[in-house]
Amino acid sequence: MAIRKLSGFLIIECLIVLLLGSCAVVKPLPPELEYFQTSDSIYPAQIKTIPPPVSRIQLKDILGIMVSSSSKEYNDLLNLNNGSSLPQATFAPGSASSGAQVIGYPVDSLGYITMPLIGKQKLAGLSIKEAEEKLQIELEKSIKFPSVTIRYMNHKFTILGEASRVGTFGLLNDETTLIDAIAGAGDLSMYAKRDSIKIIRTVNNRREVGIVSLRGTDVFSSPYYYVRHDDIIYVEPKKTKTVPEPPTAGNMLIQRTVLYLGLISTLATVATVLTRFFL
Repeated sequence: MAIRKLSGFLIIECLIVLLLGSCAVVKPLPPELEYFQTSDSIYPAQIKTIPPPVSRIQLKDILGIMVSSSSKEYNDLLNLNNGSSLPQATFAPGSASSGAQVIGYPVDSLGYITMPLIGKQKLAGLSIKEAEEKLQIELEKSIKFPSVTIRYMNHKFTILGEASRVGTFGLLNDETTLIDAIAGAGDLSMYAKRDSIKIIRTVNNRREVGIVSLRGTDVFSSPYYYVRHDDIIYVEPKKTKTVPEPPTAGNMLIQRTVLYLGLISTLATVATVLTRFFL
């Protein structure tokens, strides 16, 4: 009799373990939600990349210029941002759409900026690096060992469509990528068409539309991989929303409650049957 009781309890415990284990089934991620898919080759994938483009300072640009030197007096005089450092990220989420006044040196209609100590300096047509070197040379005539850092303060891009956070973002330099932009917007939603990201760009005063897929690795060699000033990134939704959104906290609580009640009911039934059989 004792052996039959022990066997009955062991069977019940095994069934409990099996039932609990069956509740922890992990569903694979749908292929359409995966990024940068490559072949199943055992060799590392060779991904083609392109260098970032070099933009040129244009009329009406606003430049954040940070001057560092051994003279605090000159630093305070030259830095319009009250001595605080310039943003270091590749782009500034929300900065271009906040409505706040942009602080910096404006490039006038002739391509010049005006700075204390060195007066008017023509920067239009130069790259950021060339402009930094030019200002440093001019400042060395008045300051010992100056260091100059320049950021665009009014450049921006916009993300629309199936992203977690849409809006206009500040673009600080030439190295911001499409991946940076999407990550800064909180990633794409589960309803986004990851193989058809549209980039609307102004080139020579004309609009052009490029289409990029994030499901493969060709995006890294696309001319639209690097974000440009005034780009519009449109994330198109799927025609049918067949992929469920992540459940809310309330829905998860209801699902778990129903699951546990069903599990308890099943265990009670099994226990009753086995008890009658073995006891």
